[in-house]
Amino acid sequence: MSNKFGIIFDLDGTLLDTLEDLADSVNMVLSRHGLPEHPVDAYRNFVGSGMPVLVRRALPEEVQDEDHFNQCLEEVRQEYSRRWANKTAPYPGILQALEALAASGIPMAVLSNKPHEATVKTVAHFFDISLFKIVQGASPSRPLKPDPSAALTITGDLGLEKESVYLLGDSDVDMFTARNAGIIAMGAAWGFRGRKELQQAGAVCVLEHPQDLIDFFRYRV
Repeated sequence: MSNKFGIIFDLDGTLLDTLEDLADSVNMVLSRHGLPEHPVDAYRNFVGSGMPVLVRRALPEEVQDEDHFNQCLEEVRQEYSRRWANKTAPYPGILQALEALAASGIPMAVLSNKPHEATVKTVAHFFDISLFKIVQGASPSRPLKPDPSAALTITGDLGLEKESVYLLGDSDVDMFTARNAGIIAMGAAWGFRGRKELQQAGAVCVLEHPQDLIDFFRYRV
């Protein structure tokens, strides 16, 4: 492998399967308010753009007024703060892939639309956080993905040229982020959305399994 490349990883749906804990948190709040719950698979299309958008997508149109929305959003945040590690786990093969990439000297970072404090806490819980040069979540001072600002800052902090940095993610949001930043869009087909969405959103390549990461960079020496 070569260390002339860098990788920015999305978190939810790329490194971690967080879907059930997110779904359980929102469904608990919907049930409490007498609103219809959604099947877990429906949340594949709700997540990816931050918690407020997740809640907007889950709420019926007739209860989208700001007071009700803000109340539900706060309750979902509270529920998720209690559930975030109940069912969440790294995707099979992710830990081995990260260790192999780190051993090769490839610098890695995490960029999530999850709030920054929660992003750092989650990465530290499930991984050796020292594997990553940078762990960045959402903050009031920086727009969410697909805005390229955070990806560009990470690219600069890694000391790499844009054409040498891959952004690996599972959704169109991640692919749009990469394209907006001028870095390489790489899709994770094992995540929430699947190959078709990734290709339509402009993925340069789509990997089927975390193991493919090792092979992909091994042959780019």
